[in-house]
Amino acid sequence: MISYLEPHFQNDCNCFVAPKGYAERYQNSFIPRDLSFFPGDWQEQLPDYYGCIARVDENVGRLRQELASLGLGKHTVLAFLSDHGCHFRTRNAEYKRSGRESSVHVPLVLTGPGLDKGRTIKQLVGQIDVAPTLLEAAGIPAPSSIQGKSILRLAAGRDPNWRDEIFIQISEYMTGRALRTPQWTYVVTESDGKSHESASTYVEYQLYDLFADPHQLVNLAGRRETRDISTHLRERLLGRMKEAGEEQAQIVPAPLYP
Repeated sequence: MISYLEPHFQNDCNCFVAPKGYAERYQNSFIPRDLSFFPGDWQEQLPDYYGCIARVDENVGRLRQELASLGLGKHTVLAFLSDHGCHFRTRNAEYKRSGRESSVHVPLVLTGPGLDKGRTIKQLVGQIDVAPTLLEAAGIPAPSSIQGKSILRLAAGRDPNWRDEIFIQISEYMTGRALRTPQWTYVVTESDGKSHESASTYVEYQLYDLFADPHQLVNLAGRRETRDISTHLRERLLGRMKEAGEEQAQIVPAPLYP
């Protein structure tokens, strides 16, 4: 396992720091639409952020070249992923802890023997599914305690019963839980606004229709027209929380707008 520190903001300068000369390459680069509607600090940070990513990409290439030179390339399953994204203080006062797409939508690329190169999976998978996937690819049975599910059958188009939703736990900046489905992002948070490992009571906080609003600009929580959808998603989220081993909790519906 190789875990690169940057781009991860782990320094005391309150900024991303790209390798020398790399930020200059991205001074007028692409701006994700879910950032461009908001102030935040992406204007100053994106060039260095992209520069860090470019350097990571180069190092992944070096790793693959070394595997090939050792004769291991055709016998190695390689997984590339990130632990979270970055919303550049556009959605709250920090960078990553939210149910926003810019935070939770991360890359996952798999290559190696038995994997169908060039295939893009449209269903939702989570980081919790990576370990059982790699174990199956290596021919090792997953322990019964593991909570995720291998995506190899899904990648081969042979898993019609895949549960197309992701359960998200949010901590530190706030205590929250979220459910991401193909159409909806549903987020609840603890009412006192403090950070705990978990809570006994949550309040509906955000609801976004990703089909109509992919950049998550209009919060539908508390709208009469989405009340039934919130009720349905609330029950699904409570089920996922219980399944993950959390204590029984309740979710209070968002107050209705007048």
